[in-house]
Amino acid sequence: MMDTIEKKTFDEERALYGLRHVHVVDCAFTGPADGESALKECEDVIAERCLCNLRYPFWHVHGLKINDCEITEHGRAAIWYSDSIEIEGSRLHGVKALRECCDVSVKSCDVLSGEFGWFSRDFRMMDCTVQSDYFMLHASGLNFSNIRFSGRYALQYLQDGVFAHCDITSRDAFWHARNITVRDSALKGEFLGWYSDGLTLERCRIISSQPLCYCTHLKLIDCEVVDSDLCFEKSDLDAVLTAPVDSIKNPRSGRIVLPALDELIQDETSHAEIIITGGRTR
Repeated sequence: MMDTIEKKTFDEERALYGLRHVHVVDCAFTGPADGESALKECEDVIAERCLCNLRYPFWHVHGLKINDCEITEHGRAAIWYSDSIEIEGSRLHGVKALRECCDVSVKSCDVLSGEFGWFSRDFRMMDCTVQSDYFMLHASGLNFSNIRFSGRYALQYLQDGVFAHCDITSRDAFWHARNITVRDSALKGEFLGWYSDGLTLERCRIISSQPLCYCTHLKLIDCEVVDSDLCFEKSDLDAVLTAPVDSIKNPRSGRIVLPALDELIQDETSHAEIIITGGRTR
């Protein structure tokens, strides 16, 4: 059985601290007392159509469902150190909205939150729009689909994840990523994927300055790398590309198959095989 708290406003410190099995409906966490940590150390919580306008509302919560809620810019660091989380149809607009959480599902949400998702594990995200800097830093166990993202320095130091049907615009995305697969997605921005290990791109469209450099175990399968220069420097890769490339610089080892290449910069440190399907091999 769940207790219901409905149509109330709370602004005091730790207003609902330590509650279990509670359904919070049409409530607002806002007011002049400016209290923090409204639902800290709770268990089995459903928050529905609530306004979170104060700091740290959901810390150390075990079993949390957030549906059709709004976390404003004043709801700083809203969801930390929590697990078994489902968030749907909500606006997450406070900085550092989610951090060091486990077993998370975020669906059909609008995220406007710098430093979102850091150090989180087993994280699923689908049908969301996201604006963030340093999005999902050091996260692991990811499954993302239909995400529209813009911001700086996204998706760095990730480990073990799949991205599908995403549109990602970011400088330095996927730096130091390990065992990440990206399918049927658009990736735009400078310096994509540097220092990654085990990054696989399938049927992606890539537009980047100096993409995919200093990579190991890099694989591109039927990708377009267009309007991009100085690609693959010091990388070990296996790539099959479906569109002409502007320039490739000193790939370290492996094989690149592509229909045409405007410029190849290759010195004695580069041992990759370049196969141009028109007939030339370099």
